[in-house]
Amino acid sequence: MRVLVFVFFIVFSVQAQQVKVLELGLNVPIENVTIYNDTKEVIVFSDKDGIADLSAFNDTDVISFYHIGYFEYEILKRELGVIEFIVPLVKKSEQLDEIVLSASKGNEKRSRIAEQIEVASAMEIKKISPQTSADLLSTFPGIKIQKTQFGGGSPVLRGMEANRVLLVVDGVRMNNAIYRMGHLQNSITVSPNILERTEVIFGPSSVIYGSDALGGVIHYYTKTPKVSATNKVEGSVFSRYNTVNNEVTAQGNLELRFKKWASFTSVSHSDFGDLRMGKTRNHGFEDWGKVYEYSNNTDTYYNANPVQNSNTSIQKNTGFSQTDVLQKFAIPFSENTDFTLNFQYSTSSNIPRFDNLTQYSDGSLKFAEWYYGPQKRLLISPQLKINPSKNWLEYGTITLGYQNMKESRVQRKFSSLERSYRNENVDVFSLNGDFFVPLKKDNNRILSYGVEATYNNVNSESIGKVLDVEGNTVVGFSDEFTVQSRYPDGGSSYTSAAVYVNYRQDINEKSTLNTGIRYINTQLNAKWIDDTFITLPEMDISLNNSSCTATIGYIYKPTTNWQINGIVSSGFRSPNIDDVGKIREKNGDVTVPNIYLKPEYAYNFEASAVKYFYNKRFHMGLDVYYTLLHNYITRDYYEMDGSSTIIYDGEEANTMANVNKGNAYIYGSTFSFSGNFNPMWYTKGSLTYTKGEAYDTKNKLSSIPPLFGMLEVGFEKDNFQVGLNWTFNGEKTLENYNLVEGIDNIEETPYNASLDTYYGSPSWSIFNVNANYRLNKNFSFFVNVDNIFDIHYKEFASAISAPGRGLSMSVLLNI
Repeated sequence: MRVLVFVFFIVFSVQAQQVKVLELGLNVPIENVTIYNDTKEVIVFSDKDGIADLSAFNDTDVISFYHIGYFEYEILKRELGVIEFIVPLVKKSEQLDEIVLSASKGNEKRSRIAEQIEVASAMEIKKISPQTSADLLSTFPGIKIQKTQFGGGSPVLRGMEANRVLLVVDGVRMNNAIYRMGHLQNSITVSPNILERTEVIFGPSSVIYGSDALGGVIHYYTKTPKVSATNKVEGSVFSRYNTVNNEVTAQGNLELRFKKWASFTSVSHSDFGDLRMGKTRNHGFEDWGKVYEYSNNTDTYYNANPVQNSNTSIQKNTGFSQTDVLQKFAIPFSENTDFTLNFQYSTSSNIPRFDNLTQYSDGSLKFAEWYYGPQKRLLISPQLKINPSKNWLEYGTITLGYQNMKESRVQRKFSSLERSYRNENVDVFSLNGDFFVPLKKDNNRILSYGVEATYNNVNSESIGKVLDVEGNTVVGFSDEFTVQSRYPDGGSSYTSAAVYVNYRQDINEKSTLNTGIRYINTQLNAKWIDDTFITLPEMDISLNNSSCTATIGYIYKPTTNWQINGIVSSGFRSPNIDDVGKIREKNGDVTVPNIYLKPEYAYNFEASAVKYFYNKRFHMGLDVYYTLLHNYITRDYYEMDGSSTIIYDGEEANTMANVNKGNAYIYGSTFSFSGNFNPMWYTKGSLTYTKGEAYDTKNKLSSIPPLFGMLEVGFEKDNFQVGLNWTFNGEKTLENYNLVEGIDNIEETPYNASLDTYYGSPSWSIFNVNANYRLNKNFSFFVNVDNIFDIHYKEFASAISAPGRGLSMSVLLNI
């Protein structure tokens, strides 16, 4: 008996030295909780299972449990046994002093940032279960997504998109010299399955990020390995199936943790079939969006005629596949230096251009083939984080980047055997240095400064080949012909260099001031050789532009439950290769180069207010802004050599070009709320309004979405979560469209034959359900039902109809 008592005492004593920290309601372990006593002489951290060893503390110590995302918890150590060694932490509202990484390129509390910012964590991304990163962005308040084809997704921030929105991944800008005006699909080249978090900054952010960030910045953060005092091997497998397009996604992760280095490997592959649209047509247009016939031509299969579609709700030529690879190594060189090597590779199958493949000419389908070739993105980026604690440098990050992007366009008309190929290859070298100096020990004053340099080299090639056909088989090519290249065929380059200084000061407990200034210089060189189709006034050009941009933001907290922000900022975008030198045809209009194009500027005035409730577990916020665009760039009809038409691809077409205009404005607002009524019930929602018009021409600006928003209510308890989501969109009538640029795609809206005009974009609303269940620390299940009532609709400016009712089932297995 004495031996049993002794053994029980030993076992109980060992267990009493450990505690498990869980999130209240979900019972999910919380990693990296800081645990310390009153004097902070003893500090320990919880591991990935939420477990921490408390043997270093005395029984009389009052222990604090602190994590940035949860309310702090205090308890006397000897009282832990009363609650069976479990410490439940209550999650804060997502907006409460969350650490934001992108606003200053360093860790910054949200309460010290004046800009409108939205953040999605890895767990939230898994809950949403988006098919692509564009679908992920569509769930953010204030963001709309345009889709020309399913293998795409162009985010719109405050009425701006494409080359007016900056994409960044792990500190490296993705925007390159051929990012175009209109719509881009590049956001999907970062798989949502490899993301640790995504942050969005709204409005001009040119002081920190330089050119292109007029509408805002979208910053993707991929998963990073962590070193460990003990050797660990961890892995996970994620798989998803979606009925709406028979999507099958599989992802495998492997993390190796050692004392001197760590590695994270992720491979993700997705196959998407043809997308099914909704069948419930509340808008009253019975034929709108239906696909009655399609082309089944491929690289090797020839058919001179379209094929009848047996199911007109299936959007033929929308499926594609994508593979994404992430490899990161983390090596702590010393206590003050951390090194990370980041390797990313993304590639796709051919991606059909749905809008062109459904385009008619003289009553017949125009194109037998029109697709993007495999979209490839390679990133190699070494990053060094230093912490020398010097007077002139407390800490900083140096990021080098090399990117290679390949894209191509292949097209052939039904009436021809001539297939044209246009290939683009872009190499981008970049250097970023971002450094921070706290001017006072309590971090109330911080000076940050940095440098950025990028070099883009663009190689554009084109060729035409005449198919050699036997029956329905393409056996080869019988001849070649000249095709106009999309960009300068003699090569082009785009270089930028910038320096910036930013200063943040807490004036007192209630006020914070942020100021910054940036100088940037850009150099563009381009050369055309072939003049078969177009002769320019100058065939070899060099453009140099420079600018200073600045920002000043003020944060005022009159009480603990109120925060009021004000911002005045400026932005700058220098024309890139696509702006100046692109040649392409759309709907009978040919865009030609304009070598006299100048930069455009944005001046932004913004105010916001945030109100917290229920001990800061719930908040409501309103953000309003006015942006003045000066010397703005727009596509308009253009005369070349005194003529407004051109013979292109055997047909006469109108000539257009990107040109500078005078002043335009965009104003709008976003109302949002988010939080918990209690530990089990949560809600969130948003409503966004945008308007834009040119002062000089009185034309409506392109890419201005109609009123849109969402509302979600959810329940969380133990390992179960379920949410009901309502997403809605107002109508956009014909008179609110820009009918000149072609970006708004008015031809993709319902056509009123009796009035011989287009209707515009009808309003719509859908309901979605998401649920997940954590069986244990190794198994999690996710189920989503999107568009429950199978509503047919199109997102504004989109060619493809949105998905109909779809059931998505996912499983996450941790090994």
